[in-house]
Formats: sequence, structure tokens, C-alpha cells
Amino acid sequence: MSFIQINQLKSHYINTTIEKMKILDKYIVKQFFEVFFLGMTIFTGLMFAADPFLKLIKEISNFGMPMHVALMIILLNLPAIIVLAVPMSSLFATIMVLNRLCLDSEITVMKSCGIGLRRISISILVIALFLTGIIFIANETIVPITKEQSKTLALWSLGQKNVPNGKHNFVIKEVDGSARLKRLFFVDKCKNDKLYNIVVVDRSSVKETNISYAKSGKIVPEGWALEKGLSYNIDNGKLVSNTNTLFGMTVVDFGLDFNEEISKKQVKEYNIIALRKFLKDYKKNKNKNKLKDKDFSPEEEENLNVYNVMYYDKFALPATTIALVLIGIPLAITPPRARHNRGILFSILVIFLFYVIRAFAMSLGETGKLEPVLAAWIPNLSVGALGLFLYWKKACRI
Repeated sequence: MSFIQINQLKSHYINTTIEKMKILDKYIVKQFFEVFFLGMTIFTGLMFAADPFLKLIKEISNFGMPMHVALMIILLNLPAIIVLAVPMSSLFATIMVLNRLCLDSEITVMKSCGIGLRRISISILVIALFLTGIIFIANETIVPITKEQSKTLALWSLGQKNVPNGKHNFVIKEVDGSARLKRLFFVDKCKNDKLYNIVVVDRSSVKETNISYAKSGKIVPEGWALEKGLSYNIDNGKLVSNTNTLFGMTVVDFGLDFNEEISKKQVKEYNIIALRKFLKDYKKNKNKNKLKDKDFSPEEEENLNVYNVMYYDKFALPATTIALVLIGIPLAITPPRARHNRGILFSILVIFLFYVIRAFAMSLGETGKLEPVLAAWIPNLSVGALGLFLYWKKACRI
């Protein structure tokens, strides 16, 4: 056989091998995303039902939030929940897919063809890196905007103090900062978006209590428009009527400045650039007339720790996907004789342990007992290091 023929055979073998590898990659990627989207549906639903959904149901019931507004708030809250669900879904898909390949002896067949675990896991690791980038971008662009819009919409809706149609004997309490009853709103019934037999008890003044009664009313952007009513004041000391006023129309303002509330952007709504600027300004303001950071009050120091942990977590959260996938790959490889898919069990245990470690580390960081950068990264580093060790042991055997 000539030298040219040998090179041709060699080139043909390499091309054939590359084509087979491309088929393998497509096969694994297809299997991965089929399970990944199932996991996204499950984990997004579970996390949303745990708190935001129950809170919205309570607001719909207690404050008469319109259903279309509630649905819009749900949609605006979804990106933040989806970002948290991606790492868990990636782990779930990794373990389920590789575990199934083991049970169907496909890993054994690949091994006999010279394809080891290191080659099999390349596709999954590339997907993990891709999802990490997607989470980072979404967390910096989409999530802050949707959180702010959700807050704005919720404030506006709750500020209207809507009463659901068909509701009878509806009571709304408004308290001040010290949990003292400020105002009490009572509605006999609401029919066709109109309120009937409305009583408003205003105790915002220490000296006197104002009571307003109206036969009917309606909700307007400024508050409640009361029609055909009576308003009178009662001295809190003498408990006698001082002033009576008949009115044809008056608007009860709820005293909530929505523009001011909306402008109070929460720190958790900031992206990395805004949060970094906030931290710089925060330290500058707190250090004004002070010599060192140690002169911070305990409350100021705790706030600074919380903000720093949040800043480093902006980088650590996307990397959670890689850490969980790294530990998921070796855990998914089961002995050849195993006949049970342990993927779901392993996924639940790893997710539970990871988020216990994360909650513990974040708490230590926020209280100043652990450096903020370590508090944000310890969960990923610990799980990732364990994953690399198990991966190395499995890769040497397969």
C-alpha cells in the first residue's frame, strides 16, 4: 500500500469519526433539552406556587386586585423564577439523561467503541456554559426591568383598593409604621363596580376621629369617590360630635404617593453596574465624617454586608449551573447491573443539600461572619470541587 493510499484511509477514518461524534453530540443535546424543559416546567411551577402565587391569591381576595392585573404580575415575576430554575433543571436533565444511557447499556456500547465519559460529557458541559451565559445576561437585563414593572403595577393596583364585584361586608385596614390603626374602610356590598353603604373611619389624627358615610361610591384613580354622604368629627377625649358636614361628592385619598414609592428602587432590582455604583455611594455617604469603616453602626455594617453578598452573588448565581452539572455527571453513572433510574432521587438530594449550604453561607456573609465573596462562592466551589473529584474517578474507570 502506497503512502498516498495510507493518508487517504487515514483521512477517511478521521472524517468518519468526526461525523459519528457530531451524531453523538446531537443525540445527547436532543435528549438533554427534552428533559431540561420538563424540569423547567416542574421547578418553575413549584417555586412560583411556594410564595408569589399564594401572595397574589391573597391580594386578589383581600384587595380586589383585578384578575388581568394579577396575571400580568405573574408574567412579570416569571423571569426571576426561571433564572433560579435553570440550574436545578440542568442538574435534573444531566442525571436523568446519563442515568438512562447507563440503564440502556448505551454507555457500555460507547465505551466499547472507544468513547469515554470525558467525550460523552463534553456536550453537556458546553450546554452548561451556554446556560450560564444566558442566566447572566437575563439576570442583568430582563429580570431587573420585570421586577420593577411588577412592583409598579402591584403598587398601583393595591393603591386603588379595588373591591371585587359581589363582595359583601368588605373591610380594609390601613395601619401606620407602628402598626397602629390609621384608617378603616367598610363597604356593605359591591355590584357592577359600584360601592354601596361605605363607612370610612379616619384615626390618623391623635386629637380627633373623622367618620364619613356615603350611600354609594366608585373607584377612581385618586381613590374612592363617595356620593351623597355625611362626614363628622369626634373628639377623642370627649367622645362627642363636634362637626357635621353633608357632601354631594368627595374623594377619599389613600395617602400613598405612587411616584415616590416607585422611585424607591430596591437594591435587589439593580444590575451589576448599578449595584456597584450603589455600594460605592453607600460607603462614601456612610464614611462621611468618619475615619474608617469600623466606625459604622451595627445596622449600617449589616446592610453593607448584605449589599456586598448580593453583588458577588450576581456572578456566583449563573455559575451554579456548571457546579451542579459537574456533580450531576458522575452521580448519573450507575453500575452496569443497576436496573433502577435513580435520577430523580439524586436530583432532589443534590438540590436540597446545595441550597442548604447556600442559605447557610449567605446568612454568615450577611451577618459579617464570613467574607461576602466567600459567602457567595462557597456553595459553588464546594459542590464543584466534589463534582470534579467524583468526575475524575468515574472518568478513569469509563
